[in-house]
Parts: sequence; C-alpha cells; structure tokens
Amino acid sequence: MVPTDASRVVLVGGNGQGKTSFLEALYVLCYGSSFKTTNIRELIKHSKRDFALSAVVSTDEGSHQRISFRFIEGKREILIDGREVKDRKDLIYNIPCIVFSHDDIEFVRGNPENRRRFFDQTMSMHDPLYFDDLRRYRAVLRQRNAAIKEDYLSLIPLYDSQLARLGMQIQRQRVEAVKEFNTVLPALYKAVSQSERNITILYKPSWHDCIDEDQVTDKLSRTLERDRKLQTTASGIHRDQFIIMDNEVPFASSGSTGQLRLASLIFRIAQCSLYRNKTQKDPILLLDDVLLELDLAKRELFLEYLGHYSQAFFTFLPGEQYSSEIQSEACSTYTVCEGRFTLNA
Repeated sequence: MVPTDASRVVLVGGNGQGKTSFLEALYVLCYGSSFKTTNIRELIKHSKRDFALSAVVSTDEGSHQRISFRFIEGKREILIDGREVKDRKDLIYNIPCIVFSHDDIEFVRGNPENRRRFFDQTMSMHDPLYFDDLRRYRAVLRQRNAAIKEDYLSLIPLYDSQLARLGMQIQRQRVEAVKEFNTVLPALYKAVSQSERNITILYKPSWHDCIDEDQVTDKLSRTLERDRKLQTTASGIHRDQFIIMDNEVPFASSGSTGQLRLASLIFRIAQCSLYRNKTQKDPILLLDDVLLELDLAKRELFLEYLGHYSQAFFTFLPGEQYSSEIQSEACSTYTVCEGRFTLNA
C-alpha cells in the first residue's frame, strides 16, 4: 500500500521489484484492464488463482471514493463504493488515467492496429458516443464475419447497412480528431525534440472512396465474394490507417529509434492536452521508466510540456538522475524492494 496525497509520487527500485506492477494495479482500478496484457489472468501471482485490488480516491470535488477490483474463479468484479459496475464504460469515465509505457513506441513504429488503438483510446476518453459507436461497430463486424465463415448470407445486407452507418460516423469523427491532433502535435514535437522536423498525422480511411452510407453498402456488396474467399471483412474502419509523417515521408522510416521513442512520449503529452481541452479535467499520469533514454535537457523539456495533472507516478532505477522539477515539496519518494514500499525520509 502506498498512501499519499502528494501530487508527484516517485518509485525507485531495480528491475523486477514491483514498480510496474504497482502502476498496473492503479491502471486496473481505473479501467478494469491492464496496459501490459489483454489476458487478466496473467496478473495473478504464480501459484494463485485469484487476486483483489482496492484504493480510496480523492475526487476533484473533495469527496472520497472506494474502488475495488476482484478476479475470482475467472470472473472480474468491479465495485465503486460497494456498488457493482456492470458496464466497464461506467468505469472508464470515472477516473481519467493516462499511462506512458516503454511499449508506446509500437504505436509510432508498429503496425496500423497499434495506431488505431491509440486514436480510439484518445477519442473514447472524452467521448462516450464514440466509445458506443466503436463498440457497436465491432459487435456487428464479428456477426458479419461469423456469417461469412458459416456461409449464412441472408443477414449480410442487414450487417452491411449497420456497418455503413456506424463506420461512416466513426470515420467522420476520426477526420476531426486527426485535425485536432495536428493542431497540437507538430509544435510539441519541435519544442521537446529541439528540432525542425514537422511531425503530423495522415489519416487514410479504408472507405476513402465512399462519401455516404449508400456507397459503403454498395462497396460491401460488390466485395462480398472477396470477403468470402478471405473469410473476413476486408474493408471498413477496422482497416483505417493513421500514418505518422515527417514532412513528406513516413516517420517510421526516417526517424531513429531514439527519435521514435521520443515521439511516443510526445504523443502521450498531446493525448493529455486534448483530454484537458475537451473535459477541463486533469488526468492521473503513470510514467513507467520512460525517461530513462532521454538526456537531462530533454527530460526537463518533457516535464515542462507535460502540463497539469491530478497526480503523477514516476518509476526510476536506483541511481538514475531525475529532474529537480519532480523532487519538490509536493513529491513523495518510495524505495521499492521485493514488492515492499518504503517512504524515504
């Protein structure tokens, strides 16, 4: 347990001592899922079958809220002040939390699915309607794919109509989201990286040649035979691409590993900025060993542009030099060893 109301919490310890596990526990309490794995069972301690987490959170309004998470006999249970949360959507908008992870580089240099996930997460954090549309689209997509695999085609026109309606709505929202992101990202990257690279997002919808729902349903109908051969729906917003551009070339091919990693951190700063602009709320930040590869000058710039937050948790290795901005009266520092947390004097 780490009881603290400090605005900054620093966890110092070697690899494998429990720093990331603590941040992961906070993330699970905020969202009911892990940022490290999609399989919640992997969070269970070796030789155990179940686990439980709980925390008391001070809200912006000054009240206190108890959040509990239990995974028992293969089922998850989430409680807020003793009331069970049936729909995880109700949890997502309860406590805003943004994690900065070493794996974030994958949505800069990795496959298109990683970038779609990043932008869907960015938009869902402040827009419940987008979250609902995305969830409904995925449900219809699963039904259409199942019908294709089972060669049960009578319901395909209905699924096509639903996919077209939901998908075009999502596509329009993504167009606007990328415009907003591009008002923040380029200047942030130049400021933190101290370079003149013009980093932007290029959005390429799968249905770029369709202007309305009728054209989408016509396209899905015309390409049904292809989908039957592939045993999946080969077009739609689940195939959209978000390409990170360095002027006129893809950044993944022009940037070094260090530049790509820095870009992933700046993407998270932009995500925080857009969330604050949309909601007028400050998120909780979890920063897991992400400053390790930045020199001190870039660390200072990163922290300068990080913006306001409700509370931030940083992890560092022993002996690692971190910013004087972090070490202040509003900071609590813990030494972490074999899962035990000791508050430093």
